[in-house]
Amino acid sequence: MKVQPLATAHKSKIIMSLTILTSAYRLRSLCRLQRIQGHMMSSQVDPGVLLEKVGNAGVITMNRPKVLNALNLTMIRQIYPQLKKWEDDNETDILIIRGAGGKAFCAGGDIRAVTEAGKVGDSLAEIFFREEYILNNAIGTCRKPYIALIDGITMGGGVGLSVHGRFRVATEKTMFAMPETAIGLFPDVGGGHFLPRLQGKLGLFLALTGFRLKGRDVQRAGVATHFVESKKIPELEKELVGLKSPSAEDVSRVLDSYQNQSGLDSEKPFVLDKHMSDIDRLFSSSSVEGVVHNLKADGSEFANKQAEMLSRMSPTSLKITHKQLEAGATLSLQDVLVMEYRLSQACMRGCDFYEGVRAVLVDKDQSPKWNPPTLEEVSEQAVDQCFSSLGEKDLTF
Repeated sequence: MKVQPLATAHKSKIIMSLTILTSAYRLRSLCRLQRIQGHMMSSQVDPGVLLEKVGNAGVITMNRPKVLNALNLTMIRQIYPQLKKWEDDNETDILIIRGAGGKAFCAGGDIRAVTEAGKVGDSLAEIFFREEYILNNAIGTCRKPYIALIDGITMGGGVGLSVHGRFRVATEKTMFAMPETAIGLFPDVGGGHFLPRLQGKLGLFLALTGFRLKGRDVQRAGVATHFVESKKIPELEKELVGLKSPSAEDVSRVLDSYQNQSGLDSEKPFVLDKHMSDIDRLFSSSSVEGVVHNLKADGSEFANKQAEMLSRMSPTSLKITHKQLEAGATLSLQDVLVMEYRLSQACMRGCDFYEGVRAVLVDKDQSPKWNPPTLEEVSEQAVDQCFSSLGEKDLTF
């Protein structure tokens, strides 16, 4: 048997290793491409959205329970034209949106696919935000009563599908949050419009910390318009779809009556009740550094907890979010969405979004390495650039 010289054997090993690495890279790229394509194509077997006419109601059911009804481009492209069609249809009086599976209304946008697209410069990173925000605006301007049954987890993109509508019905299973600063993003989908319109500095507090509101507290905060016990939702739906040519006031009366029958947790105070004056005082600052200074100087258990929470978030995201809400307080929903589209594309160009998704959703090590790593190192100029016009690529309606 001929013994292979050591150098040749070593060379063979290197070639084999490179071949394996190249194959692995190709496979990863292929998987990434398939994930992006999967985001853009609908599955014939299990539609992501069910669109049904029930009585005089157009009913939209988000139907991806295995992924908590996460919103992807295919779903947006199904919902938007149907929403517009029903809005103009004389036989359709109200619109109802709900989530399948019993756990979630919609836990957010399908961020992982957007991340993969952004990394390789795929147009999905532009298209997804553009079409999602156009849908958010259509909900906000819908001429017919729009009722979101947010019976379960409602975060990020799910908030965009509900909060701009006329009626939002929370249950004891509702969990609301805008957790974007933890993944290097900002509370988008019109967050810059509805958050600064909540009482006092509550919106800024929710936006910066990602604090979770549950059950009746979602209504007490002003995010939901009504609270109805989850077991009464099927009966409520039945009554809503049976209404004949209802006005918004008729719908409101039905929702009020179901709320009046729902006494669950009514005796419990609002979870942030004893902290509202602290939130207004501590979060009243013209900068995020000012908020952090207020929290550290206060030194209470509540203030320390919030300071610790903010220390984990992307410094760039915190500064963008502060400016976003400050500006959004006086803008229309449309103008806010134009601003937020600019911000979304700035995040796609940056690095914190990809690092945040890696740390929180992919590797799940919860240890993102933000760049820049501190608030002081995020310049005003860098923040202002995120708000700059995209020219021809700006969002239009």
